[in-house]
Amino acid sequence: GSSGNNCDFETNLCKVLPEFNLQPGWVRRNGQSGMGPPYFDHNGNESAYFLSLSSEMQSSSAALRTNVFLPTDEENLCQIRFHYWVSQMSGTLKVGLQKDSEDTVTNIWQVSGELQNKWNTNTITINSTEKFEVIFLGMVETQRQGESVAIDDITFSEGC
Repeated sequence: GSSGNNCDFETNLCKVLPEFNLQPGWVRRNGQSGMGPPYFDHNGNESAYFLSLSSEMQSSSAALRTNVFLPTDEENLCQIRFHYWVSQMSGTLKVGLQKDSEDTVTNIWQVSGELQNKWNTNTITINSTEKFEVIFLGMVETQRQGESVAIDDITFSEGC
C-alpha cells in the first residue's frame, strides 16, 4: 500500500515506525533468509519482507516503538491492524500503550504459543485522551531452531 500509515516492511521507510530498522533484536527479512520460520509473509510470498526476532539475539525480547500519536477523539479512534506469527512452543507477542504522563507501559493485548505456526491477523482499538506511543514486544523463551515471532503489514487508521 502507498498509504503513509501502512508499514509492510518492503523498504526501510515507515513514517509511523521511524526506528524499526535500528531496534536491536528485530530483523527485517524474508522467508528466503535462511533464518528459520516463517518462510513466507502473511500473503504466502517467500520474497516479501516482514519483521522477526533475530535468532542470534542475546536477550529474549525486543521492542518495536511507534511515533508519538496525538490524543484520539470520538470520531477518530486509533485502530491498528497487523499480521503476526508466533511459534507454538515459546513465542509471545504483546502490544503495549505508553501514555504521555506515564512512565510505564500498559499491556493492552497479548498472544502466546498456543497458535500453530501460522499467520494470524488482529486489530486493536486505542482510545486515549493524551499523547501516546504503541509498543510491540516480541519474546522467545528458548533459542531452539524454529522458535520465532514475526510481524507483518502494520496499518494505522486515520485516528492514529
